[in-house]
Amino acid sequence: MKVLLIGGTGVFGSRLARLLIRDEHQVTLAARNRARVQVLASELGCDAITLDRDGDLSSVVGFDVVIDAAGPFHTHGPDPYRLARAALKAGQHYLDLSDNAAFCVGIRALDTEAQAVGRAAISGLSSVPALSSAAVSALSAGARPEVIDTAILPGNRSPRGISVMTSILSQAGRPMRVWRSGAWEEVTGWSDPRMYDLPDGVRRQGWQIEVPDQSLFPAHFGADSVTFRAGLELAIMRYGLAAFALLRKFVRVPVNGFVVQVFKIAADLLSPFGSGRGGMSVMVVVAGERRYWRLLAEDGDGPYIPAIATRALLRRNVLPVGARPALDVITLEEAKAAMSDLRVKTEVASVPFQPIFPPVLGASFDALPEVVRKTHLTTDISRWQGQARVRRGSSLWSRFLGGLFGFPPEAGEIDVEVVKTATPQGERWNRRFGSSRFRSFLTATPDGMTERFGPFTFLLGLTVEETALYFPVKSARVGPLPLPRWLLPVSIAREYEQGGRFCFDVKLHAPVTGDLLVHYQGQLSPVPRAEASER
Repeated sequence: MKVLLIGGTGVFGSRLARLLIRDEHQVTLAARNRARVQVLASELGCDAITLDRDGDLSSVVGFDVVIDAAGPFHTHGPDPYRLARAALKAGQHYLDLSDNAAFCVGIRALDTEAQAVGRAAISGLSSVPALSSAAVSALSAGARPEVIDTAILPGNRSPRGISVMTSILSQAGRPMRVWRSGAWEEVTGWSDPRMYDLPDGVRRQGWQIEVPDQSLFPAHFGADSVTFRAGLELAIMRYGLAAFALLRKFVRVPVNGFVVQVFKIAADLLSPFGSGRGGMSVMVVVAGERRYWRLLAEDGDGPYIPAIATRALLRRNVLPVGARPALDVITLEEAKAAMSDLRVKTEVASVPFQPIFPPVLGASFDALPEVVRKTHLTTDISRWQGQARVRRGSSLWSRFLGGLFGFPPEAGEIDVEVVKTATPQGERWNRRFGSSRFRSFLTATPDGMTERFGPFTFLLGLTVEETALYFPVKSARVGPLPLPRWLLPVSIAREYEQGGRFCFDVKLHAPVTGDLLVHYQGQLSPVPRAEASER
């Protein structure tokens, strides 16, 4: 095919050019810098033109495919699809490597124009969403994934494109929305770090940022939760960016050319450190399993990965007509074939996944009513809401302990919300009674279930009696120090079903005196699932 590659001198564009030339496409490089594009074209043995995507587009004619690898796509001005329209008007396919959510979703607006000329306009032919969606489809094997979690984790010695840096810096500390447990949730860009495993025992940390996956995957795959993280290999860079994100959360620091250059200089100074090994991880929860597809690129070949989807698609020769985001436009097998001449290792793995309550309770878990079981089957996040009544002890000792643990004040009838979040270590329960909030962390151990409130950890002797689940306290410690039995609170806590609804009744008595500490009881229902439309 005759290919016009815009942004052909960039980090990803130059690598895509090399791959397409290997596949014997006739490539013409286009960039604003005449000297740079001519040097690269001479090296690769291809043609070159100077072109400003925001300027005169009269030279965007005479090709089979126009590819935009320039970015950043969130700064494309008042007419972001100007180049795509010019390509379609000239009867050419349009492809891009956008990783911007709004840009990828918005490409559908060109569908009528693309259909009219029988050409493709596909946005997001990059690691996300093209490669990530191919991995999700392969891992899910036709089933609905409950949870999708993706991470891109480059090596520190890999070159950094200005467009990617600008995109990440622009998101740091700013609000972004993610799909969690069937609802849109607002989080902060470059937050909530998590560790990821890659082939050969490589482990990297990823932080939340926004990519097209969060906007496209909920509706496309029907997933309950979709998350994405990106990482930096060096801790000083990760936490430096986290500090910048924290600053931008409270102060509107603009991400302009000066700020980007400051970060670029700092990154370049640190480039001798770390490695050239980068990777990608895609995980889905399906049918009681966590299924993983992982990739590790060696010796600096990581920057080729965003070019793989385009290479794989163009190997088909016939492109799908219409305008669409790059969802399931290639298969994982096609991507694997397109990486065969790179120093890349991939692996697929699966591990059984169970929420923490079933293994602790064993066969007794199945004896619980369905509404009770459902509250303890959290695969990512589950949200519950309802009403409750609260009584508090009146003694000084009870009031002191109630304040120490953050228990809600006395109330006749108040709104209640419980949010349970599954983590690799257990479950975090955030409770809201009216305006009062308190939380705990539950972990399954060989001795049973533990629940931690700050420095206090309680071992719970979970039992099922007459279809109700009881939570008696067996022992406790403060940090590593065990508490004597006479300092243990007396817990009469149960969960049960009444009238088809989940009910809870928790009564705690203070240690030593036996005075009432707190007694709260009520009902909860799952928060209704929101519409998973593209955003």
